[in-house]
Amino acid sequence: MSENRVSRPRRRRPLRAAVGLLVLLAVVGYFAVQRASNGGGGAPYCTARVYSGNYDGTSESYEMSPEQAANAATIAAVGVAKGLPDRAVTIALATAMQESALRNLDHGDRDSLGLFQQRPSMGWGTPEQITDPVYSAGIFYDHLVDVPGYSRLPLTVAAQKVQRSGFPQAYAKHEPDAIVLTAAFGGDGILECGGPEPVGPGDPEKVRAEIVRIFGKDGLHTIPPQIGQAGRNGGGKGGPEAEVTLQEKANGGEAAVRRSRAMAHWAVAHSKEMGISRVSYNLHAWVGGQDRGQWQHKGGTGAKDGDGDPHNADTGEVRIFMAR
Repeated sequence: MSENRVSRPRRRRPLRAAVGLLVLLAVVGYFAVQRASNGGGGAPYCTARVYSGNYDGTSESYEMSPEQAANAATIAAVGVAKGLPDRAVTIALATAMQESALRNLDHGDRDSLGLFQQRPSMGWGTPEQITDPVYSAGIFYDHLVDVPGYSRLPLTVAAQKVQRSGFPQAYAKHEPDAIVLTAAFGGDGILECGGPEPVGPGDPEKVRAEIVRIFGKDGLHTIPPQIGQAGRNGGGKGGPEAEVTLQEKANGGEAAVRRSRAMAHWAVAHSKEMGISRVSYNLHAWVGGQDRGQWQHKGGTGAKDGDGDPHNADTGEVRIFMAR
């Protein structure tokens, strides 16, 4: 070895590593600011959240993409529409989290398809049916309720009796997150979806038809046949936005409240896909592209503590507005 090679100075790797780390932190910080900024200019995202009962602001949460949130919302909504308990919804969500990561897959093991990786060859339905989230969730619940005492069984046992999976213990790890999702869509939790404002124009007829397809004519809500023309919202320069309104009937009780929550959060989860710009429910409002995707207290349309916004909803009312 020559003297020149021996005397060559060492590269300053620690300095280069430090500079690289600073650049990485700057990039991460930039995207964090973008995500947290008012208006949500970053990539779309959704967070299911359940706050603790300690009133200290702490919460359990689960983050997902808009696609995953939309599928989770549909699974939960179908369970709520069938009048099934939270335990059934949790089992269904945990199963779909394991089978497909809440994605509506067009492939799988052998001929398995969809959210629950159901197989046409095993009698679950046609490929078109199985890849319809409303159908696939519905038939999963139909099989689940046939399991004696399913609500008292360990989650992995109940799921396995429906799925017949080669990895039956895999469902259990998703139970904590599935509980959070269940609470967000129909219980005392909440779903927040941030990112850019949804792009219109949204189709109120499509939204209304999908709500009716999932929830049916439940007798607990009224859905006015005329959409978006009642003139309750000023809508700014372009006039009133197209709107779908659902109102709980008197004496609907807790079942109506649970369905209203599921409808409102279903609309938020599907906002990007269906061009929904705003959801107002029970004195609160979610507005796409604003407030980091968080729900804000607004007060009712005639409430003393309201902010005077004609888009606000009163108690027991869900109002879904379309992007232009």
